[in-house]
Amino acid sequence: MSSVAVDLDGASTMELVNAASAIAAELARRAAPESAAASMELAETLGAATDMNEAALTGLIDVVDRHKEAQRWGFPSTRSWLRSRLGMRESRAKERLNMARQRHRLTQVTTRWTAGDLSLGYASTIADAVTRLDDTDCQAAEQILLEMVDQDFSAGKVASFGKRIRDVIAERNGTECPDADSRRGYERSWIDSTRSLDGGRYIKGWLNAEDAAIWDGTLGPLAKPAGADDHRDLSERTAAALGSVLSGGHRATKVTVICDLDTLTGGQAPAQLTDGTPIPAEQARRIALNAGVSPLLLGRGHTPLYFGHRVRFATGPQRQVLETLYSTCAVQSCEVPGTLCEVDHVGGWALGRSPTDIDKLSLCCGWHNRFKHANPERLRITRDEGGRYSYRLHPPGAGPPRTERPPPRLRAA
Repeated sequence: MSSVAVDLDGASTMELVNAASAIAAELARRAAPESAAASMELAETLGAATDMNEAALTGLIDVVDRHKEAQRWGFPSTRSWLRSRLGMRESRAKERLNMARQRHRLTQVTTRWTAGDLSLGYASTIADAVTRLDDTDCQAAEQILLEMVDQDFSAGKVASFGKRIRDVIAERNGTECPDADSRRGYERSWIDSTRSLDGGRYIKGWLNAEDAAIWDGTLGPLAKPAGADDHRDLSERTAAALGSVLSGGHRATKVTVICDLDTLTGGQAPAQLTDGTPIPAEQARRIALNAGVSPLLLGRGHTPLYFGHRVRFATGPQRQVLETLYSTCAVQSCEVPGTLCEVDHVGGWALGRSPTDIDKLSLCCGWHNRFKHANPERLRITRDEGGRYSYRLHPPGAGPPRTERPPPRLRAA
């Protein structure tokens, strides 16, 4: 019979986690007591302990997310890591990640949750309600919703108030006024776009009825789930559909990057856009991988060598063949459906090592396509007898992957 002995005051976090895991494993193997009353009492006690374990788990997720550790291990996002390594469903992964990101703003909620004075359900409901509030409104919302908890309102009732928390705060403070979107009117469509510090972009806008119909007719069919294994929510699928449309189906040339051949093949000389905007060499190489971008390569004396490859993008029939080979991204454990992936030149099109031939192509999601280019030492590429490439990610610091023998070319049927 195994035993667990832990000095709670002197034990490290690792020792406490290991002890909790051992106890949980033993509890899972135990049969429930025959007494229904005893089982009910134990369930309530264990439920409260589970909520405190969730508080500890959220703290760990917060550190992983803030330091982007999941991306270092080859996951596109923290939420992808939660789904893949912790086995969470999409809704649960989204909930835990949001709680991790809001805990530093919800000081009262975090204190009461970690002390066992607040359940996971209430903590999650409040975290969801304050997600889009600024810090001032967040504090007000936290106080209002905790007062409802103390008055024994159900989690569902708290959630209902949380959905209209801005109105509740305005009613309490007497500051109700129409927002800027309402004052703008509804006849003309508009879009505001703001770039974030990490290179992303926030988008906010309004479409009138005519433009909304175009939006629905164009993006609606593309944003449908790709199958039973497509765990993305509607917002994620819509963003992927919009990106696919904006890229012109990986065929339209939207941007021209002017650079030396040495820059595209690893040099440090900066590139530039056609309007003269300078582009760092590393960023230029990443941009050259994106659909809808054409590199104008210059030789010595800035003499144009050629305007891209003669055939830069895969043809429709080639993509059909690839979609039969790849139901998802070629990177192992990546869940992005193949129908929403980009055609990837396995050997690197920009470096001239991979022509647009069917046996040199695979399907790769946009995130892993860029990751593959920026971290070639982190991938081991293999190919099975059916002609399907598989990209296996190596942990950071694990050393270069073992070199594979080049695969044979496909024979014509």
